[in-house]
Amino acid sequence: MKNLLFSILLFVASLSLSAQKLIINSDEYFEMPGLNVMVFYDIYPEGHQGAIGIIQNGTRVATNGDLRLEPTPGQWQPIPATGKREVFPDKNEIRIKCTYPDESRNRKGFNPVFYPDLNFSYNVRVIGEGKNFRIIVDLENPLPEEWIGKVGFNLELFPGLLFGKSWYMDEQNGIFPLQANGPMQKDADGNWQAFPIATGKKLTIAPDVPAQTMKITSLNADVQLLDGRFYHNNGWFVVRSEVQPGAAKNAIEWFVEPNVAVGFKQKPVVHVSQVGYHPAQPKIATVELDNSETRIAEVSLLRMSENGGFETVKKGNPEKWGKYLRFNYYQFDFSEIKKPGIYQVEYEGYKTEPFKIDNDVYERHVWQPTLEYFLPVQMCHMRINEGYRVWHDECHMDDALMAPVDTNHFDGYLQGPSTLTKFKPLEQVPGLNVGGWHDAGDYDLRVESQAGTVWTLALAYEEFGVNWDQTTIDQKNHLVEIHLPDGKPDVLQQVEHGVLTILGGYENMGRLYRGIICNDLRQYVLLGDASSMTDDLKYNPALAENEKTGTESGKTDDRWVFTEENAGHEYTAIQALASAARVLKGYNDDLAARCLKAATELYDVERQVSGRNSSGKINAAVELLITTDDLKYQKDIFEMKDAVVKSISQTGASVARIFSRCQNEEFKSEVTALYKELSSKLQERQKKIRLVYLTILPFGAMAGEFSDLECSSIFCIKICLNCLRKICCLTL
Repeated sequence: MKNLLFSILLFVASLSLSAQKLIINSDEYFEMPGLNVMVFYDIYPEGHQGAIGIIQNGTRVATNGDLRLEPTPGQWQPIPATGKREVFPDKNEIRIKCTYPDESRNRKGFNPVFYPDLNFSYNVRVIGEGKNFRIIVDLENPLPEEWIGKVGFNLELFPGLLFGKSWYMDEQNGIFPLQANGPMQKDADGNWQAFPIATGKKLTIAPDVPAQTMKITSLNADVQLLDGRFYHNNGWFVVRSEVQPGAAKNAIEWFVEPNVAVGFKQKPVVHVSQVGYHPAQPKIATVELDNSETRIAEVSLLRMSENGGFETVKKGNPEKWGKYLRFNYYQFDFSEIKKPGIYQVEYEGYKTEPFKIDNDVYERHVWQPTLEYFLPVQMCHMRINEGYRVWHDECHMDDALMAPVDTNHFDGYLQGPSTLTKFKPLEQVPGLNVGGWHDAGDYDLRVESQAGTVWTLALAYEEFGVNWDQTTIDQKNHLVEIHLPDGKPDVLQQVEHGVLTILGGYENMGRLYRGIICNDLRQYVLLGDASSMTDDLKYNPALAENEKTGTESGKTDDRWVFTEENAGHEYTAIQALASAARVLKGYNDDLAARCLKAATELYDVERQVSGRNSSGKINAAVELLITTDDLKYQKDIFEMKDAVVKSISQTGASVARIFSRCQNEEFKSEVTALYKELSSKLQERQKKIRLVYLTILPFGAMAGEFSDLECSSIFCIKICLNCLRKICCLTL
């Protein structure tokens, strides 16, 4: 009996042990409870998502494990071209071939990178060994002598998890610092780089926190611990081993031992709408569970009492939705709960943040912050004040110099062999120091971003009549005062600000700009006050570099304006200008007239129309038809019926808005059939991908006065065949 019991226990233990081995799963990455190792599974190394990545005890702790040409590279440094990943389940190995340079990005493409004169290929191999794994880098040939000390294998550690935690490197030890501290050292090229925090053979990360403890042992080259935050605001800590002279096979070999909790399971998480819910809308909480979890508990919906405490208003088991990536998802439907109040959802000790159910759920703190904060703060060529705070001072008043020809700039800007205007390279283009919003995350102005924002705001105002006024916007004095109403609708003032930059380009250059951007990468990466990027004085080549007058200087810090032949961007701008002409009428009649003049003139320009450009022309024609009632635009739409049919998901929302005025029965019949087909496809897609049903009403239903919730949102993801006049019904 004892022997039988021992055998059973041994069998159970062996099952548990096998479950704790790191093996390649069906999705072709390494997995065991508490550990996932991705091998070139992600595709965005500039955003710390790529190459070899490690998820330890449910938390992503490391990424970008790959050969790099700098100790602590940033966004604009070279990355290799990657080949096809090879998976060998029998060897428990994943392998990939990489090559420098990446010819698709070397001095060309959307974001060109200037690669050095270095050509080499290598294989990265990751092999699962029990609960640990080995990283091996094999070079096809040894590095040239001049590149020794420059090329190394990097693994980036997320700093936010490590501040104040400890480390050991052989006999050395220390604490991960909250801020980057010296010393610095010069590399072989004379550039200042971070001096290693420590160097040795074995690094132990966070021994004081078992859930984060990880050991990295190098079997050949030394391991360096570096701080990558000296030059890069988004830099991480870096573990690095340099490729040694003559090294080829096994040039780098690391043995990585992450500490993993036995039988680890991800704790439950419950997702609800952060906005809250209108009583009439569907309400579904989504429970996220570890994919190994088999026990499903009850979900409780709690209502906070007006007198303190809470009451349970609904309990029940959630229904399984399915698996997505590393988790299983379950849904808890409480749509029948309509009583106003503050609620929480609880599952296995996890409580969501409080949320409300009420008719006024969209009246405050939902779409309003976009108008009150985001758009004002993003405004270019203005000083943005808020009480005692200055968000940024008046900026870029020296806009802009015509970009040099044959220039492949960073961030997707390309100037061809001509400026396409009367202006010569580096000649000052007048009228561009007005209007526009900085791009999200940086300070350039893209015409499609400006136009898209104008069009969205114009239709929101038209659809819902938003007269929200919390901001003073003074275009004459280039001044914004947040939370100081001026008696004018903020939406219209923002539409005005957007069209000013579009018209500034068109009226002064005779065409739209592609974009306006810093001419120097050092300027571009600035994350401080936008007013500090330039001296706000227009460049005058007759002045010495440090010479200046009241309006000009010899400093070439002015942004560059790029032009292009791009029918898609042009039709987007026409669409925006036509819609702006409608909503600005009666508010700023002169500007409305300028918008309509530019829109009609741009529309009449002969250009090659095909593919995606066809849908752009249809959408532009719809806006001009609504604005002008000129039937020539309707005629164009009818004549492009095949394009409407072919691209119904891109044109359907626009065409629906002029459907009631269509007298062409053949057109209406064919398009209606497509609407029904698209509606069915979208509803089927919703069933497959929707985890949380969240309807956002950014500008509408502010008093809860609507009869059909699904037709009241400009972001509604269903098609309502009974309400084709509304853009909301077809917008994804």
